[in-house]
Amino acid sequence: MKKLFIAFALTSVLVACKKESTTPTNNNNNTTTNSAVINSLDCSSVLVVGTLKKDELASQVTVYIDYAGGNGKAYSTSTISSTGVSGLTAKMEAGVLNTGEGQFTYIVSGTPTSAGNAVFAISIGGQTCSFEIAVSDANQTVIKAGETITDVDGNQYKTVQIGEQQWMAENLRTTKFNDGTMIPLAIDNSSWLNAGVPARCYYDNNISNAKYGALYNWSVIGQYDVNSKNVCPSGWHVSRNIDWSDLEKYLGGSDVAGGKLKEAGFLNWDSPNSDATNAALFNALPGGLRTSNGDFYWIKQRGYWWTATEQNGMDAIYRIIKYDSGEINWSYEYKKMGMSIRCVKN
Repeated sequence: MKKLFIAFALTSVLVACKKESTTPTNNNNNTTTNSAVINSLDCSSVLVVGTLKKDELASQVTVYIDYAGGNGKAYSTSTISSTGVSGLTAKMEAGVLNTGEGQFTYIVSGTPTSAGNAVFAISIGGQTCSFEIAVSDANQTVIKAGETITDVDGNQYKTVQIGEQQWMAENLRTTKFNDGTMIPLAIDNSSWLNAGVPARCYYDNNISNAKYGALYNWSVIGQYDVNSKNVCPSGWHVSRNIDWSDLEKYLGGSDVAGGKLKEAGFLNWDSPNSDATNAALFNALPGGLRTSNGDFYWIKQRGYWWTATEQNGMDAIYRIIKYDSGEINWSYEYKKMGMSIRCVKN
């Protein structure tokens, strides 16, 4: 899992960096050390990076599990065998709990003997839970162009089926919610900064950049009921963090998924547009970003996409793809930032 932090000032350039785990590598064995204690273990929102296929050796498959109430004590290495689908193990190295919240990291190895769900039951610090990793058939790959959909403005969008998901293959550019309510256009910096309600713009306030889609603050997503004020076409929703995580896993993990999502060539991306193949037919474009102060950065070099998932009361999670990398990364940012939006079919 990776996380990017954006820092900017009126005279500085926005910079993003990979997320590094803030917790020590965790180990979980079915026999925990007496000193390591946690209050909760969250297998419901486990993040899996990488994919598993029947009869193929697992490679770079990593699982991240959040915990809370750590007492800062040491725990030992553990290795857990899978059930449901056999042939796999999940290993966590010895480490030291954070005091409070933290994250356990497991590396999955082995060769799954069948398709289905591989189940791993873990126990550490007095808590237990189980997580699942889907194992697909070796030859199962579904990526194909989908139907054309229309938003309330009459804009039409290509779509693509990627595995079991159907995504927009273009960035959203609507000016209205589905009920016809306008999303205010904020042009000058002060109106963008002071917008306590939904707002939209085009990069550099230039309509010629509409081909990259509109940039929206997070209020467009978060302050309105999905049924009455949905910004996506009817039957679709703003992509959530879990939607992006599933997409990345299907495409082989975050280290390579960005290149498979990026539009290839240099028409809309600056050189080198590293590893761009658009194998997923996703047509990711670098629409850049608008800061909470109203300044614009990174068009043709970085694409930022809001998710509908909050990190906390002030911040929400987003995805980023860069012109000089084949990776896709995630972080969270102030909700007054302006980013692109992609929708997913319900």
